Amino acid sequence: MEIQQTTKLFALFAEYPELEEKVMQMAPVFRNLKNPVLRRTVGKLATVEKVALIGKLDPGTFLNTLRREAGLPPVEELPEMEVITPSDAPTWAAGEPIQVVNGTAMLETGVHPLGLINQLLQEAVPGEFILLQTNFAPLPLIEAMEKQEYQVFHAEDAGEHLTYVRKG
Repeated sequence: MEIQQTTKLFALFAEYPELEEKVMQMAPVFRNLKNPVLRRTVGKLATVEKVALIGKLDPGTFLNTLRREAGLPPVEELPEMEVITPSDAPTWAAGEPIQVVNGTAMLETGVHPLGLINQLLQEAVPGEFILLQTNFAPLPLIEAMEKQEYQVFHAEDAGEHLTYVRKG
């Protein structure tokens, strides 16, 4: 298997189980992957590139480190990443959320917040939103919400990540 920025974590660990420890060393936030529930959900959603971004690592360096550990040659030319810097929060995120979900606490107890968020949004009235608080950028969850056509806004403040998800 060729390791690329788009390689899913689940596939990476299936093919190269020895890389699991390396990923956890380089991006400590992924130590949570020892939790089987989190492993199944995040592992299927997160790509090598997203793991690097969540772990605040350079995606190219991270990719090539994994490739080197797997005995593959480095990728010389990496695609340019599009950097999106959100301006001010959208007006809909300034209101009161229907619920604040502490994703960090949930993950520490072995529960992934994706199920709760999906349930809350299914029950929500269009225009309502929830607020997810985490200690990392939950990029795979954000991607999953956007695929379901929810509106998403993410911001970081002093290491706390705030992800607003709105039912359209």
